[in-house]
Amino acid sequence: MELYDAINRRRDTRAEFNGAPIEDDVLTRVLSAAHAAPSVGMSQPWDYVLVRSDETRQAFRDHVASERDVFAASLEGERAETFSKIKVEGILESTLGVVVGYDPTRGGSNVLGRHAIADAGLYSAVCSIQNFWLAATQEGLGVGWVSFYREEFLRELVDMPEHVRPIAWLCVGPVSELPEVPDLERFGWRHRSPLATVLHEERYTER
Repeated sequence: MELYDAINRRRDTRAEFNGAPIEDDVLTRVLSAAHAAPSVGMSQPWDYVLVRSDETRQAFRDHVASERDVFAASLEGERAETFSKIKVEGILESTLGVVVGYDPTRGGSNVLGRHAIADAGLYSAVCSIQNFWLAATQEGLGVGWVSFYREEFLRELVDMPEHVRPIAWLCVGPVSELPEVPDLERFGWRHRSPLATVLHEERYTER
């Protein structure tokens, strides 16, 4: 698969996991790609916790379900009806859960390039996730980024120290297929905008 193919084939996977095992060498390649991401001051401020325990995954699934209900309660009319059809996670269906942590202390107190933009370290961790996602797509794996959770709950669930921020739970595993159209487009929640609507020349211009 070419790079641009992987970029365009990548999906936020939820219902398509088939539960098949992930080969050790495949997982190592994907994690190595994540660890090769660019990082501010070469700080590499990420940690990956591999979660295979059914008990841990069920506990997280129950927490996410409750947060889904919280969001659903804030919706009315068409938005509520549309959201009711959308699956927001594949925690139990996937083969593996991967919790990504951001450690702002990695690299010491004087991280080169972070003195003016504190979030540069967080951006680096997100770049690592993107590498993970594209490599997984190349390997035929699906990835779903779960965001319906409270950080304190997930930190305690996987015993992350207080200073490490849990920024993602990734559902990972082989899939029966990757849908041609992303779920949120397919169900009518939102549609992808054309490049021209976000492109500016020299100065930001209001649309």
